[in-house]
Amino acid sequence: MAAKTRTGKTIGGQIAFQGDIGSYSYHACGMRFPKLKPLPCTTFEDAINAVHVGKAQLAMIAVDNSVAGRVADVHHLLPGSGLKIVGEHYQPIHHHFLAVKGASLKTIKRVESHIHALSQCRKFIRKHKLKAVVALDTAGAARDIAARNDVSVAAIASAAAGKIYGLTSLAMNIEDEQHNTTRFLIMAREAAAPKPSARCVTSMIFRLKSVPAALYKALGGFATNGINLTKLESYLIGGFFKKAEFYVEVEGHPEAPAFKHALRDLALYSDRVNFLGTYPADKFRFRGR
Repeated sequence: MAAKTRTGKTIGGQIAFQGDIGSYSYHACGMRFPKLKPLPCTTFEDAINAVHVGKAQLAMIAVDNSVAGRVADVHHLLPGSGLKIVGEHYQPIHHHFLAVKGASLKTIKRVESHIHALSQCRKFIRKHKLKAVVALDTAGAARDIAARNDVSVAAIASAAAGKIYGLTSLAMNIEDEQHNTTRFLIMAREAAAPKPSARCVTSMIFRLKSVPAALYKALGGFATNGINLTKLESYLIGGFFKKAEFYVEVEGHPEAPAFKHALRDLALYSDRVNFLGTYPADKFRFRGR
């Protein structure tokens, strides 16, 4: 079966994701690419490798959450992944408190889920004085709890995961904030090719030269050319705490004149720039502006 990306390119087969059937990544795959078969993977590395070896055409990788922040270690994987970012997807997240039949809020003593899901439900966990236990993913936690059939343990996962694994929802929408949303990056072996006139996002990594005010001067070109930076994160490299790499997301296309001018300024103060992908901006990004 085949599907078309937002760039119009026809693809088919499978889309890899980290997690189990019923996880939020699984649902993101279905929402964005309903004609592709979701391929569950244990780790993000496994999902990326599935694209490398041809088992999947795309990978759906969770990178940020509006409540819990950055997904740990993902941005370290992106530069060395060998893949290109070809899209982004925003998925609203609504958590359910799932348990086996016979359990109640009074019998539950601990809750298991992915670390980000636990972080998104801190108020609920604290209110009910639960012990939080980290699992590999939300749906996997639901599956394990169903298998153990223990009325003292619950999982935080989706309503669909509860149905898949035969669990009862003791509470719904338990996330701390109603705006709870996870952003995913869509990755492929080949880069996307949006037109410079399109609303695009460019993800890139650059390494600064070790000189005073290098970051200020390197980014100055984006400000003077009216280009919006939506993300800037730093990573120390080399083991000596002296040099840093920066992951940047920019609203714009590198072939646009203003972006080209900004890149010239960046080149004066950076050792290298690695473009991870230029891709269409999701409409969700511009809500509230």
